[in-house]
Amino acid sequence: MRPDGWYLTADVDDFLARAGDFLRSRPGLHVMQLTWAERVRTRGAESFGADAPVFGLLERAGEVCATFYRLPPRALGLSPLTPEQADSLAAHLATLGHSLPSVSADHSTATQFAEAWQRHTGATPKLRDTRLRLYRLGTLAPPDPMPAGRGRVLGEQDLEQVMFWCGEFAKAVGEVVSMDAGSWADTRFADKRYTLWETSDGVPVSIAGLNPMIGGQIQVDIVYTPAHLRGRRYAGAVTAEVSRAAVAAGARDVVLFADLSNPASNALYQRLGYRALTDWAAYDFSSPSSDPTLHESDPALHEIDRR
Repeated sequence: MRPDGWYLTADVDDFLARAGDFLRSRPGLHVMQLTWAERVRTRGAESFGADAPVFGLLERAGEVCATFYRLPPRALGLSPLTPEQADSLAAHLATLGHSLPSVSADHSTATQFAEAWQRHTGATPKLRDTRLRLYRLGTLAPPDPMPAGRGRVLGEQDLEQVMFWCGEFAKAVGEVVSMDAGSWADTRFADKRYTLWETSDGVPVSIAGLNPMIGGQIQVDIVYTPAHLRGRRYAGAVTAEVSRAAVAAGARDVVLFADLSNPASNALYQRLGYRALTDWAAYDFSSPSSDPTLHESDPALHEIDRR
């Protein structure tokens, strides 16, 4: 154990054994921690490239009170931290020689860490323009009336159609990803379950995905409707379908991210019964070791919608 209480490990099983109960105690606020730890666990650290993922936790009086993850070259992801915890982590990582392109967390934590990182390293933080809001489902209220058509769960036989829709979503959010049958399994899209909303004559018009259940929680990710088909309640219908499926699967919590610059999607999710949990933010760090091209790789940035 380090003198400042922060414990770092490249062993995700070790991390989850120590911090799993803490993360599951507030699954909504720890959604990114849980999601990426599970992806590293199931895919293997080697699948993330030459630089091993790093996980960390802070203990006080034998109890875990904070965590982080780092998937080089992606952003640092944090659980909610106090100002003192953010400062101690920044000091610890700076002492170890870590170079960070960015940090992503709830808005308060991200800001506190960005300021601390600047103090300890001289790096200049810049708030990312994209701001997210994390929602948690209360009581589901499907659109009334529902648009004509039906939801259809996509299976392995629909891989080509899934890749097309995920590719369209990726382009819409500016995500750079290789998407074909050979590379599909290595993308963040491969572990989701997808539902299409189809019109009465079988034309697909909107898609939504569900991440696997982790810690009793399921995240809705992605929601996408082509621009020329928006405003017809398709996104509401398909989001209601996957939300209902998540609840039916036994999820205690269902969460999703929405882009705050899109008031229509935020209003839609609230009508469906989603309630704001926290705002999310990311800061990029300007320093000699920073690479602006890494901006596209922030894990939380793309856990959003294009309805």
